Amino acid sequence: MKDKVVIVTGGSSGIGKACAEVFGRHGAKVVYTGRNQQRMDEVSQMLTAEGIDHLPLTLDASSEADNRRMVEETIAKYGRIDVLINNAGISMRALFEDMDLEVFRKVMDINLWGTIYATKYALPHILESKGSVVGVSSINGYRGTPARTAYTASKHAMNGFMESLRTEVMKRGVHVLVACPGFTASNIRNVALTADGSTQGESPRDEQEMMTAEEVAGAIYKAVKKRKRDVVLTRQGKLAVFLNKWMPGMMDNIVYNHMAKEKDSPFK
Repeated sequence: MKDKVVIVTGGSSGIGKACAEVFGRHGAKVVYTGRNQQRMDEVSQMLTAEGIDHLPLTLDASSEADNRRMVEETIAKYGRIDVLINNAGISMRALFEDMDLEVFRKVMDINLWGTIYATKYALPHILESKGSVVGVSSINGYRGTPARTAYTASKHAMNGFMESLRTEVMKRGVHVLVACPGFTASNIRNVALTADGSTQGESPRDEQEMMTAEEVAGAIYKAVKKRKRDVVLTRQGKLAVFLNKWMPGMMDNIVYNHMAKEKDSPFK
């Protein structure tokens, strides 16, 4: 990664922040994006302290114009793009029957359209550098979970988009990776949207028992370096993908019972 230019969307917290640090530590020049100015500044201070060359861009991942600007400013400063990590995302937790459709639309705008916009404008430069496009998806990209219909839909769509893109560019030297973390300790559940669009606030799960964002970022770095096709993380995540492929009916009951145990579960 020495002197490679890496863009990380949603880089002001969680997995994105950890990716900015991990790739930067291995010599990359890091461009990261986010909407929260305070968190953006905190990440910049961290990267500066570690001597990592970086460019923070405060923008909205769901905006096509902002994604175009992200690529233009990256090229203006560094002249190239080697890796795009589509990490920006938001979650939700509500039964579909109760959910305002605007919540569904917002999740799709950030998770799916944000990925499409960023990839569209960065791809010409990645084709030139024969670099990598990464989609930070989820186990939900393989297996839907109740009360996460919008999140699941966005991740299934991301997986399909990346698979199709991969076959378009595979003969042109571009690497496409789909990274699917399992439950990861981050703030994604705290800021998850509820039925009316307000944030959840408190995570319904025990964050201390989860994989850390730093562990996920390390796995993504290794997968990019080895130009792997897919990476599915956590033993629970690998098992879920396997069982859903071979025993989907049984998985319906397993997933329902597992999610019903969450704090304040809508199924109680």
